[in-house]
Amino acid sequence: MQSEISQEIVKRFFQALNELIALKRIRGVQTFTRQYGINRRNLSKLQKDHSRDIFQVEWLKHLVDDYGFSAKWLLTGKGKMFAATNQASSTSHA
Repeated sequence: MQSEISQEIVKRFFQALNELIALKRIRGVQTFTRQYGINRRNLSKLQKDHSRDIFQVEWLKHLVDDYGFSAKWLLTGKGKMFAATNQASSTSHA
């Protein structure tokens, strides 16, 4: 079972995925799972129950490296969702 802090990080992970979908950077969750070889069913289970021990830290790395999300925001919830250097280019796809 994930700790309360870990569950908050998982929650922000899904907020980030939803933001990518809203910005039309990805079509849906399945696009993300295919791109990174993530089991879609496990991700769906985790989305329904953030306490499950399915989450992989490398998923955050993909959001930071490939989509410009702020690592600080993903881990702590503080600051802006997108890293300052990538924020403009990330939101311009909306």
